[in-house]
Amino acid sequence: MGGLIPLSDASRRPVRLPVVTALIIVVNVLVFLLELMRGDAFVMQWSAIPAQIASGHHWITILTAMFMHGSWSHIIGNMIFLWAFGPEIEDAMGRGRYLLFYLAGGLLAMLTQILANPHSTVPNLGASGAIAAVMGGFIVTYPRDRIKAVLFIFVFVRIRLIPAALLIGFWFLTQLVHAGAVAQLQTGGVAYLAHVGGFVFGAVTARLFEGSSRIVDEPSVD
Repeated sequence: MGGLIPLSDASRRPVRLPVVTALIIVVNVLVFLLELMRGDAFVMQWSAIPAQIASGHHWITILTAMFMHGSWSHIIGNMIFLWAFGPEIEDAMGRGRYLLFYLAGGLLAMLTQILANPHSTVPNLGASGAIAAVMGGFIVTYPRDRIKAVLFIFVFVRIRLIPAALLIGFWFLTQLVHAGAVAQLQTGGVAYLAHVGGFVFGAVTARLFEGSSRIVDEPSVD
C-alpha cells in the first residue's frame, strides 16, 4: 500500500500572504465544529441533496455544502491539499479574483455531481470540488514547479519533490477512473464527478482570473 500527501510548492513562495486561503480554511474548520455540535440535523439542512435541488428547493445548499465535511479525515485531507496549492494561485490571481475563482469552481463542481444523478437523496458536502479547481489552475499556471510531498510506500516514509504536472496529472487520472466506476451508483462516498468538474473548470478558466502582475519567472532549482 502507498500514498502521497502534498505539503507545499518547493519552487517558489507567494509574494503576498495567503490571507484568503487561510480564511477559507478557518471557515471550513468553524463550520465543521458546528456540524459536530449540532449533529445530523445540521448536516441534512445545509448539505446539497440532488433530488431537492432538482425539484427547485434549497439552492443555497450548493454554496453551503462547499464548507462542510463528513469526518475529521475528510476535512484534514482537504485542508492539507488546499494549503499545498492555494497560496501560489492566490498570489497569481490576487485575493479578490482568487476568492471568486474558488467559489465558482466549488459551485460548478457541486452542480456537476448533482446533474450526474439529480434523483439522488444522498447528501453531497465537502470542499474537494473547489480545491480540485485550485489544482486545475495550478497545473496550467505552474506545471514545472516541484511539490514537496510525503510519500508512503508500505512502512517507508520519504519526503520527495515531485513535478506538479506529474503529481496533479496522476491525481486527476485517478479521479476519472473512479468517476467512471461509480457514475451510475447512488451511494455515499467520494464525489469523484465533482472533483472532475472542479478540476476542468480550474484548468480552463485559471488564466482568465490571473492578475496582470503574476510572477512568471522560472522556478528555482535549489
